Amino acid sequence: MTIWKSFQDADRRWTKKLCIAEKPGPLRALSSFLAHSGDSWFWGIGLACIWQWGNPNWKQWALVLFVAVFATATLVMTIKFSIQRRRPSGDWGNLYRKTDPHSFPSGHAARAGILLGMILWLGPDWIRVTMIIYSPLMALARISMGLHYLSDVLAGFSLGLILSAGAAMWLNNTGWITYIFTS
Repeated sequence: MTIWKSFQDADRRWTKKLCIAEKPGPLRALSSFLAHSGDSWFWGIGLACIWQWGNPNWKQWALVLFVAVFATATLVMTIKFSIQRRRPSGDWGNLYRKTDPHSFPSGHAARAGILLGMILWLGPDWIRVTMIIYSPLMALARISMGLHYLSDVLAGFSLGLILSAGAAMWLNNTGWITYIFTS
């Protein structure tokens, strides 16, 4: 057995252990909510509201996050359509399965990673704490609901964190960010 085959077997085995999509109950309901809460439209609306009603610092913050989310989504879709790994089989999340049949890397997990990284760098403390708890749980919920393999989520989350570090360095070096939240 090759190393790659062993990795794939372990990935499928751990994914199956983490999947609760077919098990009714409160944990499944919470996972369903968290899995949907990472949708790009949800974050787009939230950032648009901050842009619309926020002060100039919040508007700048919302713009930076929106661009980061959009750039991440573009990169993720490019990778997904290049690799074309099929999602795990299952019935939950038919909308995702129809509109985006590919699973690697997880776009939701990449979004969670980029938002966590950018908010740790730019966000006020109360949002930082919230995102430290929320981001990994939302990413894990994508596995729990049977939409991704464990490796999809680990790769997506890592990609988001790496992109946030790159964005932070670039924005610092260009001087584009003139205000960073300190409280």
